[in-house]
Amino acid sequence: MLGDTPYSQAEVDKLDALIGRINAQDLAFVVHVGDIGTSAASQGCGDAWLEARKRQFARIRHPFVLLPGDNEWSDCREPQVRLAQWRRLFCAAVPGLALERQPGEHCENLRWQAGGMMFVGLDVPGRGANPLSEQGMQAVFEWLDESLALAEARRAEKVFVFLHADPYFERNAPGDGYARLRAVLASHAAWFEGRLVLVHGDTHVYRNDEPLPGLRRLQMWGSPLVSWLRVSAAEGLRVEVGW
Repeated sequence: MLGDTPYSQAEVDKLDALIGRINAQDLAFVVHVGDIGTSAASQGCGDAWLEARKRQFARIRHPFVLLPGDNEWSDCREPQVRLAQWRRLFCAAVPGLALERQPGEHCENLRWQAGGMMFVGLDVPGRGANPLSEQGMQAVFEWLDESLALAEARRAEKVFVFLHADPYFERNAPGDGYARLRAVLASHAAWFEGRLVLVHGDTHVYRNDEPLPGLRRLQMWGSPLVSWLRVSAAEGLRVEVGW
């Protein structure tokens, strides 16, 4: 798992080397939680940079899942135009994974199962003030609720929820845009009793903690660091930082 990279040509080169090391591992899949460039028009808000990242990520030999970050759409001058372009580039089948995508326009919300566990990806961009429309967030919560109900029905050993935004558990201010998300996660964490894991990026600092009772949180290192987390979920959630 990785996120918030690459933000420069130097980081592109480091990511190339990191992909080589990732390819040498025996992995079920790889997830990038978003922000694959800055929000400059020449990077995350531009077609050429996104197309270059698509070619770069195609070098990963494992099934690869990418989520949108704020730098690819919500921080851009024309956010809905950029989100539509992200969807055209990245809402595709992933060889090796039986992905389910949310029906309708929100194809970036997805889920899959592997090893007796459920994995759910959501479009929740960062920056501390939720930029999604009411309709967009409603789609997020509907997909999350449906996915977790399905996980419970199938007796999933663990459920991983991937999104870009740092929900700011430490801030816990009702007006910061993520209050409802925190409340929903708290409710589900209580229900799943230690089986729910949140994975996110956004603020570029590694965390491995329990911000809510019953919720394990893994946060990615981000730019200027180019790294990844290897998670062995079948071994009591063993986490290793790779460089």
